[in-house]
Amino acid sequence: MLFDPDVHETLVDDVWNEDRARAAIREIVEDAEGAFDDGWPTHPRDFLHEDDETRRYHALYCGGAGVVRALDTLRSRGLVELRRDYVSDLNRPYEPDVPDDDRVQSLMDGETGIRLVLHQLAPSSENGDRLAELVAQNAEDEHCELFWGSPGTMLAAAAMHDMTGEARWLDLWRESAAWLIDQWDPQTDLWTQRFRRGLVEQWIGPAHGFAGCVLALSRDADAAVHRRAARAMARYAIEEDGLANWKPTAGMESLRSNRDGSIRMQWCHGAPGIVTSLAQVALDDDEHSRLLRAGGELTWLVGPLSKGANLCHGTAGNGYAFLALLERTGDELWLERARAFAMHAISQVARERTESGRGHYSLWSGDLGTALYLADCVAGGGALPLP
Repeated sequence: MLFDPDVHETLVDDVWNEDRARAAIREIVEDAEGAFDDGWPTHPRDFLHEDDETRRYHALYCGGAGVVRALDTLRSRGLVELRRDYVSDLNRPYEPDVPDDDRVQSLMDGETGIRLVLHQLAPSSENGDRLAELVAQNAEDEHCELFWGSPGTMLAAAAMHDMTGEARWLDLWRESAAWLIDQWDPQTDLWTQRFRRGLVEQWIGPAHGFAGCVLALSRDADAAVHRRAARAMARYAIEEDGLANWKPTAGMESLRSNRDGSIRMQWCHGAPGIVTSLAQVALDDDEHSRLLRAGGELTWLVGPLSKGANLCHGTAGNGYAFLALLERTGDELWLERARAFAMHAISQVARERTESGRGHYSLWSGDLGTALYLADCVAGGGALPLP
């Protein structure tokens, strides 16, 4: 079996309604702004430390920087008006979300993501110089993955080059890219991730493995990178009856997770993340187009995730696989499916807020990422909020 029915739920029978989507975006933003108090309270699902009930996270993944990024994006699209300015919250002295954390340079959980959002809102030479230091320090990080390693800071460098046009950002990207390509294992077609506490794995999905590395390299990838990435995508696909999924790691004996025994079908691990990351990188041939469609069809077949509406491991993140296939193929069927998932995500946000009595204030694990997904469904296309 390619999926686990127990971690999915039946799609709501609601037709796409743009007015409801716009209203849901406004409700999420109004709730988030109302909950601001020197940052946002941490949702219990995001607790990383024993005192997290009173802690305020500040990083991009599940902290304040991610919330501000989403709020500013929605404001710039004309979907909401904001009550206040959040630059001062971003511009505070850096403190890690987890005490004694050594991932200061990381995009998702460190200072890099915070300073990138700050530069988008209030650029300064001082902030740009500090961000360049962080990217340079992470150029040869042994994590070899998007969250903490050089692929994430490569995306930050690419975003800064787009914003500023300064050659130093392209130089920093190329320095990291050269090292990352050198670390690409020719035997497995994957990268090896070395984490704290001695964990060594070869992950496949975008959050911590192969697909995220390829996504970072795709900024300026040559034909050899495209061929090698497509080969690995095909090599690790598990197919049944015209459908396809991918294991979290190459070392797993089956699709079932070693952690809880379920089969991952979400952005961070599984078919939705592979499709979303590689739809614009995989070769434009019959085999790789078929595999991408097979992953998209499985994402549609299994239905929304019961974990919630979020980007990392929820319904909205899976919906971006449909938007990626829309961009690749031009087939409006994928937009219809993306919008069907959007309607379900709206119901999930409302249900969780009723059950918990509060919103979930984060970009990747909570309501703000869902609001960005709804905005892309309104616009008729878009991509995950990576730099």
